[in-house]
Amino acid sequence: MIRQRDAGRGQSLVEFALVLPILLVMFMGIFDFGRAIFAFNSVSNAAREGVRVAIVDQNQSVITNEARAAMTGLPPDGTSVTFTNCSTLKIGCLATVKVTYSWQAITPIIGNLIGPKTIESTTTMPVERVYTSP
Repeated sequence: MIRQRDAGRGQSLVEFALVLPILLVMFMGIFDFGRAIFAFNSVSNAAREGVRVAIVDQNQSVITNEARAAMTGLPPDGTSVTFTNCSTLKIGCLATVKVTYSWQAITPIIGNLIGPKTIESTTTMPVERVYTSP
């Protein structure tokens, strides 16, 4: 005859085994969501820093280097920086910097479900000085 106390222990173990995978997937989703928010903040900051350089120096390589330097914690190989300005470069025309990053979930389950996502940010400001560094 099985004692009531021993049967309760087995029931708790079975319930834990049923709930554990759900909890793990939930925690992995929270972890990946946090990484996506971090990536979005880094991309937004990189676009702002890039356009701050673009309003005083319209050299594409200088703008790209500054934007990539501002992307803390993200690998530079998955990023692209695009700088556009008006056709006749003059003070007051708009300089636009667009930074895109290909984000991939680090956990395999979430990564297979949603796949890679493109995170992008665009910032526009008026040119303050017309200058292209060598």
